[in-house]
Amino acid sequence: MTWQVWQGLLIPLLGTTLGAACVFFMKGALHRSLQRALTGFAAGVMVAASIWSLLIPAMDQASGWGHLAFVPAAVGFWLGILFLLALDKLVPHLHQGGCGAEGLPCGLGRSAMLTFAVALHNLPEGMAVGVVYAGLMTGAGEITAAGALALSLGIAIQNFPEGAIISMPLRAEGNSKGKSFVYGFLSGVVEPLGALLTILLASVMVPVLPYALSFAAGAMLYVVVEELIPEMSEGEHSNIGVLCFSLGFTLMMILDVALG
Repeated sequence: MTWQVWQGLLIPLLGTTLGAACVFFMKGALHRSLQRALTGFAAGVMVAASIWSLLIPAMDQASGWGHLAFVPAAVGFWLGILFLLALDKLVPHLHQGGCGAEGLPCGLGRSAMLTFAVALHNLPEGMAVGVVYAGLMTGAGEITAAGALALSLGIAIQNFPEGAIISMPLRAEGNSKGKSFVYGFLSGVVEPLGALLTILLASVMVPVLPYALSFAAGAMLYVVVEELIPEMSEGEHSNIGVLCFSLGFTLMMILDVALG
């Protein structure tokens, strides 16, 4: 793989790492309103990325199907939804502010369970980056280097608040700054790993690229609707989350259209 591809895979992890590093410079837990704002922003980025970077390219690449060009996008989308639904039921994890652990029972501690929750959230983002760069490397479809970079940058931008959202509460619960940072960092490692695995399967991906793109979109939107939107709307003044959702959506839309 070229340095350009490696760069695209690692940029999202850099966003998570920088966000987790906030634990060294900020004191106390994140204010609830700030956490809702950051969650809303991340949700907006993910929705825009799902549409402009994944679903629209999937239908463009199936344009030879004529009026049925929506079929690969619709099928892949639902496969992504069902895949994340299965993971949500199987992988043990704990959401911030959740009433209890989800997934299969296990003996993991709270910190590990919170990290698994964010890692589960990050997996479809890594898959999205991986499938776009797989398409770029193989010359499939109309994916450009600038468009792939736009997706990586957008994911990195929304990963920054996610890194802070996992590390800051852990620090507030009494964990050391170093341990809180490590857990925040580890929550983002799944992204480049998922992207790398997707690229290694590039030869398999090419014939089904429209399905793979929409699969990643479905997985990302499952996370948004099942996790992020409820979190950003929780409690009073939920308009903060809506406004930041709109900001994230607009930023990712601009990045994709301007660079793509």
